[in-house]
Amino acid sequence: MNKHPVIDYHKLRKEKSPAFARHMVKMKYKELNNITKTAEYFGITRATVRRAIYGPEDDMSRKPKSSPNKTPEDIENLIVFCAKETGFKHVRLKHYILEKYGIEISENTIKKILKRNGIVRSKKKRKKTGRHLYDYEKLLPFSHMQMDTKYILDKKSLPVLAYNHAKERGLPLYEWNIIDAKTRIKFTAYSYELNSTYGFLFVFLVLSWIRLHGVRWGISIRMDNGSEFCGGSARKEKAWEEKLKMFDVRFERTTPGKPYMNGIVESYHRACDEYFLTPYIEKCKDVKGFMIKAQKWQDAWNWYRRHEGIGMGGLTPVQKLKETGTMIHEHIASFPVLLLEDWKMIYKDVMEFTNIFSSTGQYLRTKCRLRTSKIVGDAKLGQKYHWTCAGVKNYRSTIAKSNNGKESPG
Repeated sequence: MNKHPVIDYHKLRKEKSPAFARHMVKMKYKELNNITKTAEYFGITRATVRRAIYGPEDDMSRKPKSSPNKTPEDIENLIVFCAKETGFKHVRLKHYILEKYGIEISENTIKKILKRNGIVRSKKKRKKTGRHLYDYEKLLPFSHMQMDTKYILDKKSLPVLAYNHAKERGLPLYEWNIIDAKTRIKFTAYSYELNSTYGFLFVFLVLSWIRLHGVRWGISIRMDNGSEFCGGSARKEKAWEEKLKMFDVRFERTTPGKPYMNGIVESYHRACDEYFLTPYIEKCKDVKGFMIKAQKWQDAWNWYRRHEGIGMGGLTPVQKLKETGTMIHEHIASFPVLLLEDWKMIYKDVMEFTNIFSSTGQYLRTKCRLRTSKIVGDAKLGQKYHWTCAGVKNYRSTIAKSNNGKESPG
């Protein structure tokens, strides 16, 4: 092969086409009538010259004659159909097909099939901030929560078949959620309408549930400026605070245009679409069936689904609650999923109840901090412990060290 060809064959292939390059080789061979000289002229091997002379001008297919491990055509068509319907990439598509059709397919297989069929989604650039919403290590369970609503019949989130099914069956239109920032335990309700009446009723029922399970410290709920949360109405917002002050609750508003301030509940919306609504809503024949599925989804979220978010470390919400060492029973995670239309009849009773308590005084906090004087040993001077199992144990062990191993009274 000539190191300095007159015409570069490979450059000709790239700039023109493989067929044009072979045609030129064939014409030059007819002129020279010598394979070796033709190869030197183009800087290629004699085998390449013979291929151009005796073979077709276009490139031959590189497809193997037999592919015993190839994915069946019907499975490949299913993957392509689901990808176009949902817009999911290979990772989310694997879980979607497994949950909806019971077919387990490797992520790499799905990725190659999508690439082969030209289904490629562009990556969105996201701004990363170095600040966290909370100091997750110091948070107490249910001291900071986030609340938001989700419109279920969203064409951008649901596949066409799931959207049409939910609309035809008359399933609830709105999902209400309150999620604890510390444990990620969520409380859910549904409704057909979106108004402040249902918003107040949902908050009242969730706060009652939390207080009945032994949560004794102040509660902060962060929400957006939607009308269902009295956004834009100072009068309604003040009425909420007056009627719910018996729960020692404080409401925070997110800044308009900054949804990341409610990032925990906003990220849940995507998980809800991916793991609940998209694969299971078509299996709900009526409202009753939907509410049963919704209850199972909430239980799966609170009890069995592991979370990799900040401060969770791969634990489930109930496991995270136990890890905090508080005396709150795990039954708090078994909140009954509600259809707010069924509870509308008690709204007047709730308002009378809150009026009575709001006129008698505020909620009395019973969180107890133990008194510490001179603490020696490994503990820091002036450290305070919350009245929990872990706190009492740490306190007693510290006092025992300060007394040279003697057990402290009480």
